[in-house]
Amino acid sequence: MPADILTTTANSLTGFHVNQELGVVRGIIVRSRSIVGSIGAGIQTLFGGNISIYTKLCEQARAEAFELMKQHAEAVGANAIIAMRYDATEIAPGVTEVLCYGTAVVVQRA
Repeated sequence: MPADILTTTANSLTGFHVNQELGVVRGIIVRSRSIVGSIGAGIQTLFGGNISIYTKLCEQARAEAFELMKQHAEAVGANAIIAMRYDATEIAPGVTEVLCYGTAVVVQRA
């Protein structure tokens, strides 16, 4: 698990100097809703407010995509990722792609 990969949504890391840019890295997860989850979420929508079943599904998908991105960065020799972003696209009814991407870099303390 690449826990020591630094990540930021900024274009730089305060206190670090970028020695090398290694290119774009990404993590992609494709998720579908289960029948049980869809029924539970449907019931929650009747009462309004946060639909916790979908919130949990989204959080899990983003966390998995984030970890895959960090693994990709580690595989190319990076120790940090800058300009990290998320994107999501519905590729079929009930099927969503979650993409986490950024620029893999090698940094050292300034």
